[in-house]
Amino acid sequence: MRFQRIGPVGDERPIVAVAGHSYDLSSLTRDIDGEFFAAEGISRAEAAVAQGLLPEIDPTGQRVGAPIARPQAIWCIGMNYAAHAVESGSVPPTTPVVFFKTPNTIVGPHDDVLIPRGSERTDWEVELAVVIGRRARYLDSPDQAMRHIAGYTISNDVSERRFQLELSGGQWSKGKCCETFNPLGPALIPADRLDPKDLRLRSFVNGEPRQDSTTADLIFDVAYLVWHLSQFAVLEPGDLVNTGTPQGVALSGRFPYLRPGDVMELEIEGIGRMRQTCLPA
Repeated sequence: MRFQRIGPVGDERPIVAVAGHSYDLSSLTRDIDGEFFAAEGISRAEAAVAQGLLPEIDPTGQRVGAPIARPQAIWCIGMNYAAHAVESGSVPPTTPVVFFKTPNTIVGPHDDVLIPRGSERTDWEVELAVVIGRRARYLDSPDQAMRHIAGYTISNDVSERRFQLELSGGQWSKGKCCETFNPLGPALIPADRLDPKDLRLRSFVNGEPRQDSTTADLIFDVAYLVWHLSQFAVLEPGDLVNTGTPQGVALSGRFPYLRPGDVMELEIEGIGRMRQTCLPA
C-alpha cells in the first residue's frame, strides 16, 4: 500500500496504490494531511479498498506531488550518522541535534530544485522521513513512539552550506529554508508495511554515486527520535521528521557542489526513487 498525491501544484488529488492498482481517495478525504492521519485515514483507506468503495484511476503521465500536504512543522535531525558528522568536521552528537525547515520548502519528488541567488555550496542529502500519525506528547518510551508514526517517505534535505555555516550566526536555518529545498516522495509507505531499522539509502548526481548507507547506521533511530522530540514539544499529525543523512555529501570535499543543470537522484529501498533537476532561482 502506497499513498500519493498527483496533479498540478496546489491541485493535487489523494490516491492509494495497492497491488498495482490506483484508487482515488477524494470521496474519503480532501487531502493526505494531518486531519487525514488524525482520523485514522490509513486504516479507513485500506478498508475502503477492500470493500471496493473507491474508483480506480490511471495516474500515468500525471505529476507526482509530495505525498503529504503541507505539514505544520518539519523537524530535522543533524549529524545523525557518525561518518557524516566526521566528514562535516564535527564530533558525533551525544543528543539529537534539531533544526527546522519551513513547510513551504516542500515540493514533489520530481520537481525542480532552485539554486539560490548567491549560492556557492548547494548540497544534497538523502534522508528517511517520518510522518507523524497521532499526537505525540511526553511519550513514555521509544517503543510507545512507534505507535504514533503514520509512515515513511524519502526527503532530500537540500542545504546551502555557506548560508548554513558561515552566514547563520550559529544556527542552520538560513541554509535550509530556501525555496524548493525539501523534495519529498514519491510515496508514503504506512508504518506497518515497512521496517525502518535497516533500509538502504543512496544518492546520485548526474548518474554518479554519492551516498550509499543504511538506516542501521543511524546514531539515534526512528523510535528514539520521536520519543525524544516529544519530551520538548508536541508533535502533531502530519508533522514531518527528517532523520538525518549519511556520508557522501559535497560538504565532505570529495565532490563538487550542485550547479544549474545537475540532476539529483535519491532512493530508499521499499519506498522508491526521486529525481530533481537543478535550475537557477
